Amino acid sequence: MNKWNDNKAWFMVIPVFLVVAVSAILPLMTVVNYSLQDIFSPTQRIFVGTEWYRDALTDPRLQEAFGRQMLFSGLVLLIEIPLGILIALMMPKKGWGASLSLVLVALPLLIPWNVIGTIWIIFTRPDIGLFGAAINHLGLVFDHTASPLDAWITVMLMEVWHWTPLVVLLAYAGLQAIPEAYFHAAKIDGASSWATFRYIQLPKLRGVLTIAILLRFMDSFLIYAEPFVLTGGGPGNATTFLSIYLVKIAVGQFDLGPAAAFSIIYFLIILLISWLFYQVLLKAGTGEKS
Repeated sequence: MNKWNDNKAWFMVIPVFLVVAVSAILPLMTVVNYSLQDIFSPTQRIFVGTEWYRDALTDPRLQEAFGRQMLFSGLVLLIEIPLGILIALMMPKKGWGASLSLVLVALPLLIPWNVIGTIWIIFTRPDIGLFGAAINHLGLVFDHTASPLDAWITVMLMEVWHWTPLVVLLAYAGLQAIPEAYFHAAKIDGASSWATFRYIQLPKLRGVLTIAILLRFMDSFLIYAEPFVLTGGGPGNATTFLSIYLVKIAVGQFDLGPAAAFSIIYFLIILLISWLFYQVLLKAGTGEKS
């Protein structure tokens, strides 16, 4: 009886393992199987081993897409993390203003990804769009459908507007969790606002910011719907990120073998970066405890 009580928790976990196996492991094994074969039809396929992996790793278009992806994700972090902290510091801490600010800040997070792209298509149109028409009225030519630089600016503005609120909410929660005693002590010591932020608020936000960086980097690395709706990966290949390039191979060209190999490489890259961020998170938590 005691042995049953000790092990019954494992039996309750079995349904979770079954769900994970059906929803994740089996599809993953199917993709691995496809990545090792050249598929002509449902009944005709040839085993090619690691050929598709070699082709993917030496594909210059994939390397260019990876470079664009890393640049995009890096810029996202450089803009959204400081901006999110700044907005969180400026928000009211108590009263109805705090509730109203949280609701307004969270609104962009409630809009579906494909709708975000549509909104920014209209917003940046040079003829009727509020942003595009205003820029062109100043004498500057702005057209994200023709200029790679304008396309990048538009995608970055869209991403910052959509996802900075997540950083704001996380930073705001971290700031609210800091005991008031720290601020009273800083005020007694005559610490400036910058010193209070540098030596009290920022160290206490380390764990929260690590989570924010992890979430934003991973999400930006997987971005697809917004730039696809806004630019379709263009003009040319200017905004063709890894996910868009993968869809072009799998759906546009219907090359299931190369697409499956690329998917596995994509998955391993994300897994590696997730592990690196997890190690940083552990070190940040250890540093706070010490």
